[in-house]
Amino acid sequence: MNARTLFYSPIFHPPPDISTRNKPFRPELKPRSDPFRIQLRVRVRSDEKKNRYSCSFRVSVRDVKSESSYNLPDSLKFEEPLDDVDLDLDLESIENSLPWWEEFPKRWVIVVLCFSAFLLCNMDRVNMSIAILPMSAEYNWNPATVGLIQSSFFWGYLLTQIAGGIWADTVGGKLVLGFGVVWWSVATVLTPVAAKLGLPFLLVVRAFMGIGEGVAMPAMNNILSKWVPVAERSRSLALVYSGMYLGSVTGLAFSPFLIHQYGWPSVFYSFGSLGTVWVSVWLNSEVSSDIFNLKLSNAYSSPLDDPQLRSQEKKLIMKNSVSKEPVKSIPWKLILSKPPVWALIKIVVVTIVLTEATFYFCTPKVLKFNLTESGLFCVLPWLTMAFSANMGGWIADTLVSKGFSVTKVRKIMQTIGFLGPAFFLTQLSHINSPAMAVLCMACSQGTDAFSQSGLYSNHQDIAPRYSGVLLGLSNTAGVLAGVFGTAATGYILQHGSWDDVFKVSVGLYLVGTVVWNLFSTGEKIID
Repeated sequence: MNARTLFYSPIFHPPPDISTRNKPFRPELKPRSDPFRIQLRVRVRSDEKKNRYSCSFRVSVRDVKSESSYNLPDSLKFEEPLDDVDLDLDLESIENSLPWWEEFPKRWVIVVLCFSAFLLCNMDRVNMSIAILPMSAEYNWNPATVGLIQSSFFWGYLLTQIAGGIWADTVGGKLVLGFGVVWWSVATVLTPVAAKLGLPFLLVVRAFMGIGEGVAMPAMNNILSKWVPVAERSRSLALVYSGMYLGSVTGLAFSPFLIHQYGWPSVFYSFGSLGTVWVSVWLNSEVSSDIFNLKLSNAYSSPLDDPQLRSQEKKLIMKNSVSKEPVKSIPWKLILSKPPVWALIKIVVVTIVLTEATFYFCTPKVLKFNLTESGLFCVLPWLTMAFSANMGGWIADTLVSKGFSVTKVRKIMQTIGFLGPAFFLTQLSHINSPAMAVLCMACSQGTDAFSQSGLYSNHQDIAPRYSGVLLGLSNTAGVLAGVFGTAATGYILQHGSWDDVFKVSVGLYLVGTVVWNLFSTGEKIID
């Protein structure tokens, strides 16, 4: 039944003598002075699976003169495909009247899922740093072998950063991120088995784990570049990256307990199996949660691909959307010819080198005291980074929403991310108490986390369609630089002192600040 026909049916235009039940209804339009008042209540329910709206009507008629009420048939229902119904209803107002758990933005469901993926990512990465102690005791590994096992992760991690970015930009981030979580979760579960088979098997499994985690970050960057508007970009990325920090805290906190209670293999089995829960939500077509009746539909690489996305949210996202044409090839020459791209890569290199050097610089300051006091060193900096990254994200997005240019906001946040750690490093050299050393280190790493709203958000600013490739490029350079930076720190310590490391670090922070403010931009330079 067409809605227009329904409104002009006898149901909506009752005869004058409605008390005469046996008389047939004769449709006739009543003038505005009609003494009858009709009350219509409409309840609309959406069936997203079938793209249908089911409408229930309840009609009552009141005779104004006699103060009598008449109820017409209790309920009238019709159900037709949405495209065929001529309803004069404001669907946006209907969406706005939904309960809050049904109004929760789908883009933030995607962000939370990416956050949880990176929480698992770092949980699976740091568990080896705890489990390696009982493993080396059981298999009689020497320090050189332990170092080889720890470094084998980066073999796969380095190889797949750029490849993961190309894959994500061409086929979509949903598939690539799902692949990454499955791959590293399986490798994590297989780690105890590989260790029993022999060292070569363990090295291969650890390298495979690096492959899975290597493709994850470019895939995440690709997804968020399509789902998150510019005004929410900083805080969404900050939340996702804070998942990595909290994953390190969670892994370091629970691994000793599991090893003590159930043995070291339990760490790999339990952490690895959590990936199956995540993948079921990420890929399944319909997963319902008993908490708040929250219904989570499967993720999509782009809001354009999601048939269940509410129209109001789709309009909001697409207002600031990147080009809708899928990426077919990567314009390497164009990308590598842009000065802001090289500035971004150089700043990532400086950041990662300094992060490694900062940890190396601070560790002796803390570990010269007893291990009980320095245990806080492992957790507090990660917690501080998680908090300050999210705080920086909200500050950056607030500035953008108040009219500040994206370029200015990126420069401000990255300047804090460089000068803050430089300042706290200068204070660290004068500290002799473990508590103050830990606090100073936490403040240094906390201000460094403002980089999530600076350079790490900048990939999506300057090349949103190629954000996966760009992050893969900069991350590959950064990881290589981190390896060489650690070696350089050791070389400086062998021929000098910690004061020399300190001077080099502060100098690099200052150079990075100048380069970033001269060459960076928040505008799109590659379409």
